[in-house]
Amino acid sequence: MLKPLFFALIVKPLVLFICGVHVRGRENLLLDEPCIIVANHNSHIDTLILMSLFPLRRIRLLRPVAAADYFMKNRWITWFSTHVIGILALNRKKEKSYHTHPLEPFQKALNEGHSIIIFPEGSRGKAEEMEAFKTGIGHLAKMTPLIPIVPVYMSGAGKILPKGEALLVPFVIDIFIDKPLFIQEETTQDFTKRLERCITSLRTSMLKD
Repeated sequence: MLKPLFFALIVKPLVLFICGVHVRGRENLLLDEPCIIVANHNSHIDTLILMSLFPLRRIRLLRPVAAADYFMKNRWITWFSTHVIGILALNRKKEKSYHTHPLEPFQKALNEGHSIIIFPEGSRGKAEEMEAFKTGIGHLAKMTPLIPIVPVYMSGAGKILPKGEALLVPFVIDIFIDKPLFIQEETTQDFTKRLERCITSLRTSMLKD
């Protein structure tokens, strides 16, 4: 109950009315079925912006992937991240574990009807710039080949809340959503590159407008 209230009373008014959001390709956003939302990453507000695009009835089934070392570093942040935002924590440290595959919780969430938000760059980059995608998204696509992957490019979020800043700066956000992709007979590396090219193409289209 906390999650829908938080988004209804705080996030949606903040993102949609104070910042302003222009969305192109909204019809490509899958609102009623599990999917993987893949986007570029410039700011902590990226997650809230993407989640605000979904109706409240779907909010509880949205699970952003977030770094455990940042969002689970103390009990207050852990409680807020898990109970209000509903993150799926990813351990970025290279530790060997022979119990479960690190992507299994994401696969389980998708199989249970949840949608996942992933930023394949891994960490926030400089505003309006993109870094190379890590191949984790390719491995997850291989594990869940029937789950659609929705490419998204966002512009402006890095200027609203730049890395290292704590105060929001009003700025218009442009969001470009492409048609869903599926992994084909290709390697995880090739799919990751194809997905990156797709989102880079969205960025190029935005710059031309």
